[in-house]
Amino acid sequence: MSMRHFLDLSDAGGDAIAAMINDAQDRKAARVGWPKGRPDADAPLAGHVLGMIFEKNSTRTRVSFDIAMRQLGGSVLILESGTSQLGRGETIADTARVLSRMVDAIMIRTDDHAKAEELAQFADVPVINGLTDRSHPCQIVADLLTIVEHGKALPELELAWLGDGNNVLHSILEAAGLMKFNVRVATPHGYRPDAEFVAMARAGGATVTLTTDAYEAAAGADIVVTDTWVSMGQDHAEDKIAALAPFQVTAGLMDCAKPDAKFLHCLPAHVGEEVSVEVFESERSVVFDEAENRIHAQKSVLLWAFDKI
Repeated sequence: MSMRHFLDLSDAGGDAIAAMINDAQDRKAARVGWPKGRPDADAPLAGHVLGMIFEKNSTRTRVSFDIAMRQLGGSVLILESGTSQLGRGETIADTARVLSRMVDAIMIRTDDHAKAEELAQFADVPVINGLTDRSHPCQIVADLLTIVEHGKALPELELAWLGDGNNVLHSILEAAGLMKFNVRVATPHGYRPDAEFVAMARAGGATVTLTTDAYEAAAGADIVVTDTWVSMGQDHAEDKIAALAPFQVTAGLMDCAKPDAKFLHCLPAHVGEEVSVEVFESERSVVFDEAENRIHAQKSVLLWAFDKI
């Protein structure tokens, strides 16, 4: 059986991402009313084990991959740096070679993207990026699924990003080039996304607008997205929060978007900082649909990695 690594969205490409979204929708619909732990009727990963490496804290990634594997008929085991030999200096390369003989796939959630790349280089099983400082591709598959579920086509979609130019935005920009939608990015000076991802989106045919005006970005948008302003382990939080304060997603800002615009946030949220409570708790907010969809998106990512999509 062949295998594929999923470190960034471009590892799969636009056609495969579209196939993942379709598969996720079908599997989700087939499970309505079922207990969460009941395997899908076909149990396509029966007998398979996913090893999950966590060097960063997690709620949605940990639970969604665990439930995803259960629903696909498989199982998981969890390694954390503090309770494994990674925390005592064993190399990523050696860890990859050991785990490849013990599990069928590896998911890693870490800081430096080079760790995920090294893991994939030395592993003989699929490696999936559950988050790095560079990108968060699994989150964006769930986001795209949520957008489609709420009746919006991806080609020519207008998506507004407000806040920090971080790893989540990088994967959104990558998706924009692959799926042919446009992104308006509003950030303060000094907080723009990496130029590599802007260039990647534009090379794929997406229109990317970079601005320091939150209202300019939100005007006429189909989707408004933000993320927590201070990521795990970041310093100088007070200065950053002050710089990003004008980019809070408020009711007034949402009123600049289209009347049927939806608000997304990958969570956890700091309500009152990057988004007002009025927006977060409104009917326009689909953040908990988005969170649930991590399960369904993860299932399709796993199936793609095992060459079953």
